[in-house]
Amino acid sequence: MDKEILRIVIIVTGVVVVVAMLAWAYIKDKRSREDMEFYDDEGDYDDEAEEIDPRDDFDIIPLGVKSNVDAHHHAPDKSARYYDEDDDEPYYEDEEEDDEVEPPPRAAAPEIIQFSIITKADEDFNGADLVDAFKMVGLEYGSLKIFERLDPNRLVDFGVACIVEPGTFPDKDLENFYCPGLVFFMQPEALDNAQGVFDDYIETIHLIAEKLDGVILDHRRQPLTNATIQAIRQSL
Repeated sequence: MDKEILRIVIIVTGVVVVVAMLAWAYIKDKRSREDMEFYDDEGDYDDEAEEIDPRDDFDIIPLGVKSNVDAHHHAPDKSARYYDEDDDEPYYEDEEEDDEVEPPPRAAAPEIIQFSIITKADEDFNGADLVDAFKMVGLEYGSLKIFERLDPNRLVDFGVACIVEPGTFPDKDLENFYCPGLVFFMQPEALDNAQGVFDDYIETIHLIAEKLDGVILDHRRQPLTNATIQAIRQSL
């Protein structure tokens, strides 16, 4: 075969192959579009990408309810917390409302309650005046040479001594005896009715202080107040 004719045949064959490939590609593309339209019409497929909510991978918590597990996966709360529509304050479903408020713990009663009376002026209390004041409130002179409050069984409820050592009062020559102050003391643990004795104790101190025109001091050597009295009484 002539070389010129062979070259023409090769060129024509190449053109035919290229045209055939283009035609096949066109037909295939057309079929693909037809298939896509078919699925759209049936509602089974949409060529537009479906919009994905990024929250779909997480649990959605309704408004008004707090999750029992935080972002760091700590242990759950004791109960779910809810909010009223008209109230910002939370309440807990599992918690029971307690209308009663527990009173504060009662302070421990002191082993010995000790108050004192001192003079206002520079002059000390005279022995004779002291005895008159003690008799006025029913205190008795005891074997320990101090004055005492005795119960119906002749047991000591509380006592009063001189503020300076040895704390005793003489049984005679009282006009020449002077005392700068008095110490009153009671031991609550030894009493059956500590509060009742304490009330008598406070009343007796006030009566003697008024009789002698003295100043009442507490166990810290400060003026005795009603707050201190009530705090001690409640501890008994």
